[in-house]
Amino acid sequence: MIVLLWISLFLVFYTYLGYGMLLYVLVRIKRIFRPASADQYADAELPEATLFIAAYNEEACIAEKINNSLSLIYPARKLSIVIVTDGSTDRTPQIVQQYTTVSHFHQPERKGKIAAVNRIMPYVRTPVVVFTDANTLLNEDALRCLVRPFKDPKVGAVAGEKKVRSGAKDAASGAGEGFYWQYESTLKRWDAALYSVVGAAGELFAIRTRLYPEAPADTIIEDFYISLCIASQGYRVAYVPQAYALESPSASVGEELKRKVRIAAGGIQAIVRLRSLLNIFRYGILSFQYISHRVLRWTVTPFALLTLLLSNLWLLREGIFFQLVLAGQALFYLMAGIGYLLATRQIRQKAFFIPYYFLMMHYAVFVGIIRYLKGSQSAVWERAKRA
Repeated sequence: MIVLLWISLFLVFYTYLGYGMLLYVLVRIKRIFRPASADQYADAELPEATLFIAAYNEEACIAEKINNSLSLIYPARKLSIVIVTDGSTDRTPQIVQQYTTVSHFHQPERKGKIAAVNRIMPYVRTPVVVFTDANTLLNEDALRCLVRPFKDPKVGAVAGEKKVRSGAKDAASGAGEGFYWQYESTLKRWDAALYSVVGAAGELFAIRTRLYPEAPADTIIEDFYISLCIASQGYRVAYVPQAYALESPSASVGEELKRKVRIAAGGIQAIVRLRSLLNIFRYGILSFQYISHRVLRWTVTPFALLTLLLSNLWLLREGIFFQLVLAGQALFYLMAGIGYLLATRQIRQKAFFIPYYFLMMHYAVFVGIIRYLKGSQSAVWERAKRA
């Protein structure tokens, strides 16, 4: 039980704090011996690019998204905008058709986002394609910043930053999601500085068009799968926080849970399909980053959180150290419980929401694993409502 407790404690600590601390140290050491390269495209050299938007029943925001896309700073003659509205049953296709400068593709049948992307990618002729979600807004300099790193031939994809709107007063969904993405952005920045980002967010990322891997039609989280496939070919995935997509938080914790369950099921699916990346002797630093940043979160660490508590209870009478560890866990779960009770209230003090959001994510992993094993998580899914 003592061995189980120490292993569980190490896994939980390393996954959420230790890896970030180690990553920070490794990046600082690398910068001493190998300064960061600044090989990027100048404005006059920017390549032709396609902005690709897959939209399903987005009539409430698609006009704003198109206007935002048309206002982005990029040479007009070098930018194409493609919007796919497959399966939409609202006015999304009709709204898109009003914009004559946008290439619009539509078919009545709904097969999921990745099927729509696979269907249209053969028509993309530009060397770079930028993917973005219909319900996000980009900063005006996003495309220029995102495309510049492609001057380095070793860069196969570039991830932008996802930002979640937050206010002085947020409910649990907004506060938790906002904190999570701030933490994720920091890890991605350090991952990229060490070697490569391990998984781009679909809100905003770009790839070399020729490297696009046609993902299987049942792929659940296509952004993660596509970017890791490119990384597995020996290319780096760069990170550009100056290019960001702004998105509202989920409307409620229930909506956020729905999204997290889907991501967890997709994460297990991706780990199975990309299992060759677990071979650290073949992929070296990429495997180390992939396992530390992604695989542990979606596999053993949620179980380690449970075994840590159970083994600690078993060892409670073995000394004050175990009593203090249990007291720390009890305090954490108490804060999560308070966060649960206050989940729908918009308050300034958000400290209780973070433990609650943390536990909700781990519960989502358990549900996601079950869905994956049962084969019940479809690639065609009901999107989470946004605030």
